[in-house]
Amino acid sequence: MTFESIMESLKKKEWNPIYFLMGDEGYFIDKITAYIAANVLTESEKSFNQTVVYGKDTSTPDVITMSKRYPMMAKNQVIIVKEAQNLKKIEDIVYYAEKPLTSTILVINYKYKTLDKRTKAYKLLSSKYVLFESKKLYDNKVPDWIKGYLKEKNFTIGPQESQLLTDNLGNELSKISNELDKIIISKKAGDTKITLDDIEQNIGISKDFNTFELNKAMGQKNVFKANQIVDYFGKNQKDHPIVLTISSLFHFFSKVLLYYFVPNKGDRSETARILGISPFFIDDYSTAAQKYNKAKVVKIISILREFDARSKGVDNSSSSPAELLKEMIFKILY
Repeated sequence: MTFESIMESLKKKEWNPIYFLMGDEGYFIDKITAYIAANVLTESEKSFNQTVVYGKDTSTPDVITMSKRYPMMAKNQVIIVKEAQNLKKIEDIVYYAEKPLTSTILVINYKYKTLDKRTKAYKLLSSKYVLFESKKLYDNKVPDWIKGYLKEKNFTIGPQESQLLTDNLGNELSKISNELDKIIISKKAGDTKITLDDIEQNIGISKDFNTFELNKAMGQKNVFKANQIVDYFGKNQKDHPIVLTISSLFHFFSKVLLYYFVPNKGDRSETARILGISPFFIDDYSTAAQKYNKAKVVKIISILREFDARSKGVDNSSSSPAELLKEMIFKILY
């Protein structure tokens, strides 16, 4: 089941006896759990019928015993097991799942792990109940997720802004949503567009000195701008670690290399699909492909691999991260 389909059924009050929520992306697990916790019972019913326990403080038999209780002065009881990845013999939940109480709604948060698909527990939970695997989004899917998150709150954001957030915050959705909420709170009534200034003022990501602007400057062979940015990065290594800078450049030039092999570059939507980017950014890769030939791009990727190793101490005994950055940029540009 997908996150969207689960939320749709919850909003229709179509409760299931067991929700087994597993996987690496905690955001979706937390959202489903929070909705159930807030909406199944009334506030007065929650005192006697809503229980939250943690895997490290309980056991699978205890969870089963709690789930077999009947609700008090309510139609349902809700049992929420957080950090269930710490439970021993979680597969034993199958003994309850074979014949659960329909009045109990059992929610199990099994974060950062997944059940073995060969087990009886997995087969039973997936066939009769809600078993959801919450997967990390690929980086190229995060900008669209940001757009969707803001749309639900009646805000908009442009491709450049959403890409800037992705480049600097990664794909940890809980972190991104918290940062977006900071911006939303700061906005004046009626002002619904998230801008680069909003991002800089509320999150601290410079609109001029960031990996997105560095990639663009390198693609344009803008020597002055590129050196300005790496000088800033060198002085602010805590916020701009060299490993992340190299990673960003590697992804950029890998897509430049791929761009050469796009069969029909005139079809922007197909080109964007092949590169895994928004059509808004195609010109950045087109420009870079004009500035660097294929052989040079292959050489650049080799340079980035070399400096990634050196940044981790391989064949580098004395150069600081700032010095490595400047040397790397020089070798790429020349």
